[in-house]
Amino acid sequence: MTRPTSSAPSQRMLRVGEQVRAAITQVLQRGEVRDDVIEATVISISEVRMSPDLKIATAYVTPLGVSDHSIVIEALNRHAKFIRGRLGPQLRQMKYMPEVRFRDDTSFDNYKKIDELLRSPEVQRDLDGDDDER
Repeated sequence: MTRPTSSAPSQRMLRVGEQVRAAITQVLQRGEVRDDVIEATVISISEVRMSPDLKIATAYVTPLGVSDHSIVIEALNRHAKFIRGRLGPQLRQMKYMPEVRFRDDTSFDNYKKIDELLRSPEVQRDLDGDDDER
């Protein structure tokens, strides 16, 4: 009997992703990564998504106070192997240490666009017009 496939992450993927997020955050907070760009930037890790086999961890990060996120993302990806090695003590229960990849988190930009749309005069006019019909 085959399992039904789903695009939603399993509970295990979510749990391990949160453990990896916490471990990466600790490595960055302790200043273990020696890079001028990373040390000079406050980095927020909003989510870590695990692959179904738990061998790849994609960390979505937001560098705070930096206009060009790509510089910080490149620096993190340059040091990904070092960071992976420093995750060992926190993730020792895992059979395989996941490969870490860093991506820019654009969800806040999407939320901002939606908020701007909802606050636009056209939408406000339509919302105010609904009250008259009742």
